[in-house]
Amino acid sequence: MVEHMTRRTVQKETVREALRRTDDFISAQNLHRRLQDAGSRIGLATVYRQLNAMAATGEADTIRMGGEQLFRDCGEDATRHHHHLVCERCGRTVDIEPPSEAWFRKVAKDNGFTVSHHILEIFGLCSDCAAEESAGADDGTGA
Repeated sequence: MVEHMTRRTVQKETVREALRRTDDFISAQNLHRRLQDAGSRIGLATVYRQLNAMAATGEADTIRMGGEQLFRDCGEDATRHHHHLVCERCGRTVDIEPPSEAWFRKVAKDNGFTVSHHILEIFGLCSDCAAEESAGADDGTGA
């Protein structure tokens, strides 16, 4: 039993460290691939389980983008409520300050709602991807 508990702790720490080394949101599959490339024998199901456990305890943020669940270790920001700008093309992520809590409550009240919680992620293109897309449109390739 002790060996089983130790193994789980090692696997959890392996996933946690790999996520910490990732600046942007990442899928469980891509994180698993990075772990395998680094020589880890951890299974994909274990990576999913550990990432979801980290998200449930607030150790990691999670969003859905393109029909896929993505995870990110936000470091010190993980302990405080925060929001993100997320590039839909390259995945670049920036932590942002939330809008006024008063604004959320007013919008809710004006529409007959009471706020229990909120989630705000803003998706679009970062400046580099927007420039690439613009350049692709200018040269006629559309890439």
